[in-house]
Amino acid sequence: MKKRSSQPLFLPTTLKEKEALEIDTFDIILLSGDAYVDHPSFATAILGRSLWDAGYTVGVIAQPKWVDSQDFSQLGAPKLFFSLSAGNLDSMVSHYTAAKKKRSRDLYTPGGEQGYRPDRATLVYADIVHRLYPKTPIVIGGIEASLRRFAHYDFWSDRVRGSILADAPADILVYGMGEQQLSAIASEIQNGIPVQEITDVPGTVIKERISDYRNQSPENDVILPSLDEVRTDKRAFADAYLLSQNEQDPIRGRRVVQAHPKTVIIQNPPALPLRPDQLDTLYELPYTRCEHPSYHAPVPALEPVRFSITAHRGCFGSCSFCALTHHQGRIVQSRSTASVLREVHTLTKMPEFRGTITDIGGPTATMYMSTCSRWKTLGTCQDSICTTCPSLTSGIDEYLSLLSAVAQVPGVKHVFIGSGIRHDLIPDDPRILIDICRYVSGHLKIAPEHVTPRVLAIMHKSGEGSLDLFRRNFLEVQKGKAPRQYLVPYFMSGHPGCTLADMLELALYMRDTGLYSEQVQDFTPTPMTSSTCMYYTGYDPFTKNLVHIPKGREKVLQRALLQFRDPDKSHLVREALISLGRKDLIGDGWQCLVPKNRSYVSDAKRKKGSDSDKR
Repeated sequence: MKKRSSQPLFLPTTLKEKEALEIDTFDIILLSGDAYVDHPSFATAILGRSLWDAGYTVGVIAQPKWVDSQDFSQLGAPKLFFSLSAGNLDSMVSHYTAAKKKRSRDLYTPGGEQGYRPDRATLVYADIVHRLYPKTPIVIGGIEASLRRFAHYDFWSDRVRGSILADAPADILVYGMGEQQLSAIASEIQNGIPVQEITDVPGTVIKERISDYRNQSPENDVILPSLDEVRTDKRAFADAYLLSQNEQDPIRGRRVVQAHPKTVIIQNPPALPLRPDQLDTLYELPYTRCEHPSYHAPVPALEPVRFSITAHRGCFGSCSFCALTHHQGRIVQSRSTASVLREVHTLTKMPEFRGTITDIGGPTATMYMSTCSRWKTLGTCQDSICTTCPSLTSGIDEYLSLLSAVAQVPGVKHVFIGSGIRHDLIPDDPRILIDICRYVSGHLKIAPEHVTPRVLAIMHKSGEGSLDLFRRNFLEVQKGKAPRQYLVPYFMSGHPGCTLADMLELALYMRDTGLYSEQVQDFTPTPMTSSTCMYYTGYDPFTKNLVHIPKGREKVLQRALLQFRDPDKSHLVREALISLGRKDLIGDGWQCLVPKNRSYVSDAKRKKGSDSDKR
């Protein structure tokens, strides 16, 4: 490990900034598809700061123009390696909606402008860097690379693609949260070890020639069906998913291997969770919480989180449509209360701070300090769901104590839970719910996703009863309150296993309870989730049962049923109801979802039409 060096105000991004710091050659250069924002919620900042804290000099190339190589070569070649990432999001998710329509904004670009990163950015960046600096090691990481480390179904091309490491001219792939991995790789290269010999760093994926692997072939390796097999056999694809999923644990996980036509992809076990003191150090580094001063406009993704605090990592929810299990893992890693309070004190001294902490949380706020006696020695269970396990110790009391302590810090006027909660993890105790509501502005966000038991089971979500119990408890807490707070549920349409009849059941539940979904999520198949595996294969990888897959017009109608209160969706809702034989729900009665008038046009569209006529 090198000697710790002092941190710059911003990580250097230009030759002028490099010279001001008297750096001849950077040790490491981080290249990202995102704008450079010096905030711990952004990968470039947290990785760059952690490497600098370990004693390495780090340069940043943010959103380089890929049509020529000038931006890629502006800082020269680093001594140790390039680290490449598409950014905080998969570039395809950043560019396209669930309907494969081009998005109008990129929240990780100044001014929200589109067009500052290519499709499949990791591959494009790796090709350019390798062409410019063929002898310099390349490490790829971030969500895009992390979740494409094995053969995967690619929704945007509607085909199975090979591991991104097999396609990219890169040496090592880092998956998960990358601080430990990048530091370990840097240390080994610094000590003179060739990058080709760095083969066993936890949380990394490497590639070997087929002949080299055959000569060793360790007995404990988990062998997945090959790329050729998963491309031609959907059951083999489902088998490969389940085998890889079962090894995503840092304690009990084994090496996972998948053959490709020209190479063998080898995943080492996940990196160990960070200890509380390591997390404390990481999040207390001197972030400015600002965009790089060279930008002409704000980066939209920063504003919601500028004055938020990460209290923990990891999520044991294991929702089928979420890839967090494969990225942050299921073991919850929490910071100390003292560290969070020190960060709050730092925020209160910033001139831009107006007294509001927008969030203290993580993937799920109420998982803070949650623990299981098995995690340290045995890892997470392979065949059970943590949320319903009696061995799990809830940290809800510690979380509420943390919120209370933060609220008492001088200069703090408001503390909010912005990252949402798992309603099924809240004890059936009105005192706890009353406490939670103290840290909610007007709306409490929860994500039940659905209400049909069969669909919830496929999603790995809690049953309808937990939502109804929580809803009733929440309403009880609101009695006599002025102003009242409201429950905002997030529901999903088009998920594998969900039929049009299931969506109608959800719409009727919303009608009968008065719940209004502020945001409707249309299921998008993203790499390395069990939901995506189901979408592509038609099989549940855990049960091997056939699963209904809504596509095409049905997917459109499912979404419309979830938005039955939107006048612009009335014609689609009518179509769905007629196809289900439920014309009784079309009309003017309280029980009806849409009116009979087929020519109904919303006021907004009518006004738009009249304005057009005038022109």
